[in-house]
Amino acid sequence: MNAQTLIIVLLVVAVVFGLGVVVVNRRRVTPVPPETPPTDNRAPEIRSAPPRLEPPIVEVGDAEAAVVERVIEPVVEPVVEHIVEPVDVPVVEPAVEERAPSFRERMGKAAAAMAGVLGGVRSRQSIGNDTWDDLEEALLRADVGIGVTTALLDGLRERVKAKAISTPDELIAALAADMSSRLHGADRSLHFDDSLAASGQVNVWLFVGVNGVGKTTTIGKVAAQQVAAGRSVILAAGDTFRAAAAEQLGTWADRSGAELVRGAEGGDPSSVIYDGVQRANAKGVSLVLGDTAGRLQNKSNLMEELRKVRRVASKEPGVVTEVLLVIDATTGQNGLAQAREFTDAAGVTGVVLTKLDGSAKGGIVFAIETELGLPVKLVGLGESIADLVEFDPNEFVGALLDVS
Repeated sequence: MNAQTLIIVLLVVAVVFGLGVVVVNRRRVTPVPPETPPTDNRAPEIRSAPPRLEPPIVEVGDAEAAVVERVIEPVVEPVVEHIVEPVDVPVVEPAVEERAPSFRERMGKAAAAMAGVLGGVRSRQSIGNDTWDDLEEALLRADVGIGVTTALLDGLRERVKAKAISTPDELIAALAADMSSRLHGADRSLHFDDSLAASGQVNVWLFVGVNGVGKTTTIGKVAAQQVAAGRSVILAAGDTFRAAAAEQLGTWADRSGAELVRGAEGGDPSSVIYDGVQRANAKGVSLVLGDTAGRLQNKSNLMEELRKVRRVASKEPGVVTEVLLVIDATTGQNGLAQAREFTDAAGVTGVVLTKLDGSAKGGIVFAIETELGLPVKLVGLGESIADLVEFDPNEFVGALLDVS
């Protein structure tokens, strides 16, 4: 083949090779059209996740006896922060038992009425006429009464003349001792006959007094104290004339755990007391506390009605073991007139002196006990149940004269 022919053949081969390369490259860059989505309404196929592949097993060499370990990647749990909301826990305060107040704590008003005069007596170097005048003023200001005051000071004068007393301090100490001695010896217990229940009878305590002395409140406090002492109690709402008297007594019955017996408003108070006694007898209740309507001691018709209440309360199976006259200490000597009339009508056996904490006239105790022979059994030194306390002569005189 000559040279010219060889060149022509090489050119043809080169041209063919170049065209082939161009065609191949065009096919490589041609875009692939996307798959056409299915045209039917079938739900798309849900493919399950591929099965979890177990991690490979790695063989440890022959020197370790072909121990096979499984390489496990630790599973890290997401950290969840728990927010703890604060819980309000109620604070329970320990029960505090009510303490009965002392006379010295509550008789500030009565003590203040005498403090100035007694302070003047103590400041003197000797006992003279001014001393006796001051002591008389102090005792009368406290409403001890002219009779008791005269008797006390006459006895002290004799002792001063006999040189048994020589200084003002000794004189006041002797006065306190004489006042206490006049109040000793009285029976201040509330009479409750335990033998009555065995014979099918009921103890009855009646409460009497004028309007506004705190009679119904006193009954409620006495009921609470008696229930706390283990006795069963019925409250008979014999005050059928005062509006809401029965409701007030009912509130005390709920507080104390006693039972209430009441009648129609304006009804016969005697029948209410009688019903209370009958209920107590039927239910085995040991004590009936009978409220009565407040009445003025100078109203003969009302005092006659009180006599009837007393008679009916004593009918079988009732036995009246206490008739307590409730007196407001702030009334002073007026309480003495009340005590005389109520004792005549109802056979008063003892006195409850209320509002002693707010009175400067506590000396009425001496008039009641020495002139009428009635013992002061309870005194009110405040509003709470614990403030109704047994009368203590020594504490009373010590608080009144500010002596220990």
